[in-house]
Amino acid sequence: MLRGSRIDPRAFIDPRGGNQREVQALAHQVLDLLVGHLAQAADKPLQPDPGSLVLMRFPEHPQPADILLPLIQQVLDGATNPAHPGYIGHMDTMPSTAAFLGELVSAATNNNMLALELAPFASRLEDRLVRLLAAEFNMGAQAGGVMTAGGTLANLQALTVARNVRYPQVMRAGMVGLTAQPVILASAEAHTSLHKAAMMLGLGSDAVVAVASDANGVMTAAALTAAIATQRSLGRDPFAVVATAGTTVLGVIDELDAIGQVCQHEGIWYHVDAAYAGALIWSPRHAARLHGTARADSLTFNPQKWMYVSKTAAMVVFRQRQLLHSHFRTAAPYMGADAELVNLGEISVAGTRHADVVKVWLTMQVLGRNGVAHLIDQSMHLAAQWGSQLAQAGYVLAAPVATNLVCFRPPGASDDAVLAAQQRLHRQGVAFVSTPMWHGQRWLRSVILNPFVDAQRLQAITDALATST
Repeated sequence: MLRGSRIDPRAFIDPRGGNQREVQALAHQVLDLLVGHLAQAADKPLQPDPGSLVLMRFPEHPQPADILLPLIQQVLDGATNPAHPGYIGHMDTMPSTAAFLGELVSAATNNNMLALELAPFASRLEDRLVRLLAAEFNMGAQAGGVMTAGGTLANLQALTVARNVRYPQVMRAGMVGLTAQPVILASAEAHTSLHKAAMMLGLGSDAVVAVASDANGVMTAAALTAAIATQRSLGRDPFAVVATAGTTVLGVIDELDAIGQVCQHEGIWYHVDAAYAGALIWSPRHAARLHGTARADSLTFNPQKWMYVSKTAAMVVFRQRQLLHSHFRTAAPYMGADAELVNLGEISVAGTRHADVVKVWLTMQVLGRNGVAHLIDQSMHLAAQWGSQLAQAGYVLAAPVATNLVCFRPPGASDDAVLAAQQRLHRQGVAFVSTPMWHGQRWLRSVILNPFVDAQRLQAITDALATST
């Protein structure tokens, strides 16, 4: 195919092995570059200099494959550095080695998770792995779901099914003829993806009604009960409730079990957004914090966060998996059918889908349940310890440390002073922390997630803050 062309013979791997050695040599160079970059992450900037980015172009003619090396180096130089032990600003971390290599496997095999005939092994693997995770959340023998490209799509799909179950006519006729305005009740601290989902579902983003959280950022069953009554008195129909396990700013967990009981009593779909703190299921010490997920009709979980799997790797799980067939599935007649397993692209938001399941599966095989539990317990311990130290040093905590997020600010500091403190930490190479708004003020937020964060690093942050205030 490439004879007579100017395309580098290494541009594709010859399926007959004709260029195996040449491609292997190039691949070894790339892999050495990637591993070397990650192995030196602690000595690299936490974030790139935007001025280092270069203008891109499409070359007119084929280029030698060796050009990949400097181009990949540009990508590495321009990338945020979550592998740095001081990168604690967001719910992002370095991937496990298994996830990193698993991504290479998925890219190399390039199977399409749209249909069973396109990805026979990975499709079956995804179905079984999601069922296994559903069992961890005690969602029952009929539970299952699909993987998605992030928690936003998982929440969208969960709320779509919830809407279709409540208003079956909507699946074909659309949002017409409803006698009451559908609304979704969620914590005031809930993720903004819910508003995006409501907008895309034709409900309007205002259909997400904020339930006031308590002083610690928790949505309580009592507050929810009152909000349901209020919405109904206004002639609206609360068809879904979203509780959060691991809020974005504080990492707190709503009253999952009590909220589930309210939803069952009121006949309302119960969705748990456990994108972040859902990983606590692996920790025997902390799993009880998720008590109540068994009551959920649907649940979002993101292994790409606290399970150290490279992006994207998220999923939506349903207590009754059959609802995906009856209230969501769109058949693809151009694909083969199988009595064992429906084509996953027919029951997911996306059609063409990446084999994200491979890196989740490989990560769990290497780390095991106890390994993941150790990482979670370690980060929980460090966060609690550091939160106590900050409080003793006079810093104001936004709320008691609930998981592995610590949100704080110097006493009496203005928002400008908080932003300045963040920039000083960044310039000094000590840490990158984020500065979210909460209750009208800027806070310094840290997410103790990187496996190589330790007490010494956190003490260095405390010392740097003390010398700069």
